[in-house]
Amino acid sequence: MTRDRFEELVSEALDRIPPELTRVMDNVAVFVEDEPPADDPELLGLYEGTPLTERGEWYAGVLPDRITIYMGPTLRYCETQEDVVGEVSVTVVHEVAHHFGIEDARLHELGWG
Repeated sequence: MTRDRFEELVSEALDRIPPELTRVMDNVAVFVEDEPPADDPELLGLYEGTPLTERGEWYAGVLPDRITIYMGPTLRYCETQEDVVGEVSVTVVHEVAHHFGIEDARLHELGWG
Protein backbone atom coordinates (compact mmCIF):
# COMPACT_ATOMS: atom_id res chain seq x y z
CA MET A 1 0.00 0.00 0.00
CA THR A 2 1.30 3.44 -0.87
CA ARG A 3 1.81 6.21 1.65
CA ASP A 4 -0.80 8.31 -0.16
CA ARG A 5 -3.42 5.56 0.12
CA PHE A 6 -2.62 5.00 3.79
CA GLU A 7 -3.02 8.74 4.47
CA GLU A 8 -6.38 8.62 2.65
CA LEU A 9 -7.49 5.82 4.98
CA VAL A 10 -6.55 7.93 8.01
CA SER A 11 -8.47 10.88 6.57
CA GLU A 12 -11.49 8.69 5.82
CA ALA A 13 -11.42 7.32 9.38
CA LEU A 14 -11.39 10.87 10.75
CA ASP A 15 -14.31 11.78 8.48
CA ARG A 16 -16.37 8.94 10.00
CA ILE A 17 -16.13 10.43 13.49
CA PRO A 18 -19.51 11.97 14.30
CA PRO A 19 -19.64 15.75 13.76
CA GLU A 20 -20.82 16.34 17.33
CA LEU A 21 -17.46 14.96 18.47
CA THR A 22 -15.24 16.59 15.87
CA ARG A 23 -16.78 19.97 16.72
CA VAL A 24 -15.44 19.75 20.27
CA MET A 25 -12.00 18.44 19.34
CA ASP A 26 -9.62 21.26 20.13
CA ASN A 27 -5.99 22.00 19.37
CA VAL A 28 -5.09 18.58 17.98
CA ALA A 29 -3.25 17.61 14.80
CA VAL A 30 -3.11 14.19 13.13
CA PHE A 31 0.01 12.86 11.42
CA VAL A 32 1.07 9.72 9.59
CA GLU A 33 4.61 8.47 10.20
CA ASP A 34 6.35 5.47 8.70
CA GLU A 35 7.63 3.92 11.92
CA PRO A 36 7.08 4.36 15.67
CA PRO A 37 9.87 5.03 18.19
CA ALA A 38 12.47 2.26 18.30
CA ASP A 39 11.53 1.35 21.87
CA ASP A 40 7.97 0.39 20.78
CA PRO A 41 8.24 -1.03 17.23
CA GLU A 42 4.73 -2.54 17.18
CA LEU A 43 2.94 0.68 18.12
CA LEU A 44 0.10 1.44 15.70
CA GLY A 45 -0.84 4.88 16.99
CA LEU A 46 0.07 7.41 19.66
CA TYR A 47 -1.67 10.32 21.35
CA GLU A 48 0.57 12.96 22.87
CA GLY A 49 -0.91 15.94 24.65
CA THR A 50 -3.35 17.05 27.30
CA PRO A 51 -6.77 15.40 27.08
CA LEU A 52 -9.78 17.69 27.00
CA THR A 53 -10.83 16.36 30.41
CA GLU A 54 -7.60 17.58 32.01
CA ARG A 55 -7.45 21.07 30.55
CA GLY A 56 -8.06 23.99 32.84
CA GLU A 57 -7.60 27.73 32.98
CA TRP A 58 -3.85 27.24 32.60
CA TYR A 59 -4.32 25.69 29.15
CA ALA A 60 -3.46 28.47 26.71
CA GLY A 61 -0.76 29.09 24.14
CA VAL A 62 0.35 25.46 24.00
CA LEU A 63 1.35 23.47 20.96
CA PRO A 64 -1.38 21.23 19.54
CA ASP A 65 -1.87 17.73 20.84
CA ARG A 66 -0.49 15.20 18.40
CA ILE A 67 -2.07 12.00 17.13
CA THR A 68 0.32 9.88 15.09
CA ILE A 69 -0.72 6.83 13.09
CA TYR A 70 2.16 4.52 12.15
CA MET A 71 2.05 2.98 8.71
CA GLY A 72 4.81 0.35 8.96
CA PRO A 73 3.53 -1.67 11.91
CA THR A 74 -0.06 -1.40 10.69
CA LEU A 75 0.85 -2.88 7.32
CA ARG A 76 2.94 -5.61 8.95
CA TYR A 77 0.11 -6.46 11.37
CA CYS A 78 -2.59 -6.73 8.70
CA GLU A 79 -2.87 -9.53 6.15
CA THR A 80 -5.23 -7.88 3.63
CA GLN A 81 -6.13 -4.40 2.46
CA GLU A 82 -9.51 -4.84 4.14
CA ASP A 83 -7.67 -5.56 7.39
CA VAL A 84 -5.69 -2.33 6.94
CA VAL A 85 -8.88 -0.31 6.42
CA GLY A 86 -10.39 -1.75 9.60
CA GLU A 87 -7.24 -1.41 11.68
CA VAL A 88 -6.66 2.20 10.63
CA SER A 89 -10.24 3.01 11.61
CA VAL A 90 -9.87 1.36 15.03
CA THR A 91 -6.50 3.04 15.64
CA VAL A 92 -7.79 6.50 14.71
CA VAL A 93 -10.84 6.14 16.97
CA HIS A 94 -8.63 4.82 19.77
CA GLU A 95 -6.25 7.79 19.61
CA VAL A 96 -9.04 10.36 19.24
CA ALA A 97 -10.68 8.81 22.30
CA HIS A 98 -7.49 9.54 24.26
CA HIS A 99 -7.92 13.21 23.24
CA PHE A 100 -11.31 13.01 24.99
CA GLY A 101 -9.70 11.50 28.09
CA ILE A 102 -10.75 7.88 27.60
CA GLU A 103 -8.12 5.47 28.94
CA ASP A 104 -6.89 2.23 27.36
CA ALA A 105 -8.74 -0.06 29.79
CA ARG A 106 -12.09 1.51 28.93
CA LEU A 107 -11.32 1.44 25.19
CA HIS A 108 -10.57 -2.27 25.42
CA GLU A 109 -13.88 -2.83 27.24
CA LEU A 110 -15.66 -1.00 24.41
CA GLY A 111 -13.88 -3.03 21.71
CA TRP A 112 -11.59 -0.22 20.52
CA GLY A 113 -8.41 -1.64 22.05
